[in-house]
Amino acid sequence: MIRVAFATTDGSMINEHFGRSAMFSIYEIGPDGYDFVETRVFGSGSDKRVEDTKGMGQLHDEAVQDKVESLSDCKILYVTEIGGPSAARLVSHNMMPVKVKSEVKIDDILKELLERIKSSPPPWLRKALQTGSGDSQP
Repeated sequence: MIRVAFATTDGSMINEHFGRSAMFSIYEIGPDGYDFVETRVFGSGSDKRVEDTKGMGQLHDEAVQDKVESLSDCKILYVTEIGGPSAARLVSHNMMPVKVKSEVKIDDILKELLERIKSSPPPWLRKALQTGSGDSQP
């Protein structure tokens, strides 16, 4: 089983930018299915700590790093947008950022991931499954 995070404003759609997202829906997924784990909240409406420190160097870097670390038990993160430095931070924590081209239902992505896991997962998903097995955190 691996954990997957979805940047969302409503818990049902992937519809938010990584840095701005105040809410991530977390699911566990494996060959036998998927289950909702929890919602992680980083503010009300948007993540003000990240947004309000843009252009402030180390303060902004620390806010983004704290967000990355608080999601580090998730191996895949779905977002509508993500900046290069934030994506690099995720990758350095063995997390795979995935951008969706337009808003999409979380449930649709979970069903697609489940089919890929059961059949022939692409290399990035195979890697996430290998690094994710056995290291989920509460």
